[in-house]
Amino acid sequence: MSIFDIITSNEIASYWELLTQDREPYMGEELFPPQQKLGLDLKWIKGSKGLPVVLKESAFDVAAIPRPRLGFERLATEMPFFKESMYIDEELRQELNKVIESGNQAIVDTIVYRIFDDEIRLLEGAAAQRERMRMMMLTTGVISLSGNGQVYDYDYGVPSSHKITTSKSWSDPTATIIDDIRTLKETIVNDTGVEATRAICSRKVLGYMRKNTELKQTIMVLTDGQGFVSDARIRQFFMDEIGVDIKTNDKRYIDETGTQQRYIADDVFVMFPAGQLGTTWFGTTPEQSDLMTSGAANVSIVDTGVAITTMQKTDPVNVETKVTQTCLPDFPTADQIGIIDVLAG
Repeated sequence: MSIFDIITSNEIASYWELLTQDREPYMGEELFPPQQKLGLDLKWIKGSKGLPVVLKESAFDVAAIPRPRLGFERLATEMPFFKESMYIDEELRQELNKVIESGNQAIVDTIVYRIFDDEIRLLEGAAAQRERMRMMMLTTGVISLSGNGQVYDYDYGVPSSHKITTSKSWSDPTATIIDDIRTLKETIVNDTGVEATRAICSRKVLGYMRKNTELKQTIMVLTDGQGFVSDARIRQFFMDEIGVDIKTNDKRYIDETGTQQRYIADDVFVMFPAGQLGTTWFGTTPEQSDLMTSGAANVSIVDTGVAITTMQKTDPVNVETKVTQTCLPDFPTADQIGIIDVLAG
């Protein structure tokens, strides 16, 4: 037995799937579930309106009047490619070689799990990259990525009338939060015929709502707004009065520069309709299309389209683990969302 027998893509994939069985899914995984397609090109149809057009009246025994396909736009782009690798460090490799010779399987397993835990970070990074793209797209209408000499910009065409900045910051207790949300929801319905029934924001934005004078007076009528208003009561009010279910998301990730970032910006409030908003598309990576059948490396696929590749290195003797993905979400419902910048100006 050697490190080449133990550190394989199949074993890493099995370990990852075991770890993620009970993992709480990212919000974007539910809004934009994954699918895979061949190649790198991505095409989707975006509807400009959600309103139905009535079927025209007709007499019997006459030809049907053709209806033109209006209000749709075909969008096409190429998906970005993500790749990173890791080696087993010298110390762990020497420890593993020693315990392999000893035949103590329990100690071998302990060291192997330490190695796997290090390499699992690549898969966690791939998942975080996908969620960053989805949440950037949902909360700004665009995806902008740059790193390692590559620059990607995708504009999904969220209508400008659905992206507003408040006239008075929500941090001000006298801000008109209720009217801002109600007005934007009505704009979306008037433009598309689709009702936004869900919303996402940070806990900071929910904190603005707890301190808002109008909200407190409306919820706590008997005390004229005096007292503490809980997050649960805020959510229930908007659900009952405006029909919007508000969720918070304060999860974070580390970007390419080592800086901690939020998936949902602190001062944004986003509304969107029920159901699936789009799809997280995976293309085929070179590892999946070429190496899986070549025998030159060991390749396994996880998370629909993420390739784990393990390769033997002879000088120095080591195993390189590479994780790659070709991925981009589509957003055919982009005209049905509303984005509020809650800080005036």
